[in-house]
Amino acid sequence: MILNYIHWNPSPEIFTIPGINWPVRWYGLMWALAFIASHFFMNRIYKTEGRSDKALDRLTLYIILGTVIGARLGHCLFYGPWFDEFDANGFLISEGYLSHPLNMLKVYEGGLASHGGAIGIIIAVFLYCHKEKESWLWLLDRLTVVVPIAVMCIRFGNLMNSEIIGSVTNVPWAFIFVQEDNQPRHPAQLYEAIFGLFLFIFMYWFWKHKRNAVGAGFMVGLFCVLLFIERFIDEFFKENQVAFEDNLSLNMGQWLSIPFIVIGAVMMWRSTKLLKN
Repeated sequence: MILNYIHWNPSPEIFTIPGINWPVRWYGLMWALAFIASHFFMNRIYKTEGRSDKALDRLTLYIILGTVIGARLGHCLFYGPWFDEFDANGFLISEGYLSHPLNMLKVYEGGLASHGGAIGIIIAVFLYCHKEKESWLWLLDRLTVVVPIAVMCIRFGNLMNSEIIGSVTNVPWAFIFVQEDNQPRHPAQLYEAIFGLFLFIFMYWFWKHKRNAVGAGFMVGLFCVLLFIERFIDEFFKENQVAFEDNLSLNMGQWLSIPFIVIGAVMMWRSTKLLKN
C-alpha cells in the first residue's frame, strides 16, 4: 500500500554556480520569485491608482528588509532555542540565539517564521508611510493582493526542502518525505501553497471590483481573517517544529494566528462602521 503514495526526495539545490561553488537553492529562488511577482502586481496597482514608480521602488526596499528581518527574528524569538542546549553528558546540542546573538544573522542556514515576516511587513509599512506621507491603511489594503504570492512561493520552497512536514496519514495523496523518514504524511506545505494561490486570485479580484465599495482597512482585515484561519487549520496537519510545542494545547503557529484573526475581524468591523457613518 505504501507504494501508492508520492515518494518525495528532490534536492534542495538546483545547481551550483561554477567557479565560486555557490549553490542555487529552490528556497532562495522562491523568495526571489515572490518579490519579483509581487513587484509586478504592485506596479499595476500603483499605476491604476496614480502612484509613482519611484514611490513603489522605495516601498519595495522597505518591504524586503521588513520581511527578511522580521521573519528571521520571528524564528529566533518564537521557535528558539534562546539558550544553549546540552545533552545528558553535557555536550552542546544546539546554540541558543540569546547566548550567541550573531547566529541570528545566519539567514543562509534557514529559519524564517511567517508570523515574524507579517509583523516585519507591518512595521516596514508604518515607517514607509510616515516618511512618504502615505495612508497606511490604503497601503496595507493593497499589499494584501500580493502577500499571498509570497505565501505560495515560500511554502513551495519549504516543500522542495522537505521541511515543515505534515503529520502521518493514510490519505491517497500523502507524501513520503524520503529525507525525513519512510512515513506517509500530509503535504501541509502544498496545502498552504495552493491556498495562497486561490487567496491571491480572490484578493486581486476584490481589489479590482470591490475596493471602492468598502472602507479603508477592510481588505487587510479580510485578508488576515482568511489567511490565519487557514494557517490555524493547516497546523493540525503539521508536525510540531520544536519540542516545547508538544506540551502546548495549541502549537506556536496556532497561538500566533489567533491575534491576527481577532485584529482582522476588528478592522473589518471598524471599516464597515466608519463607512456607514
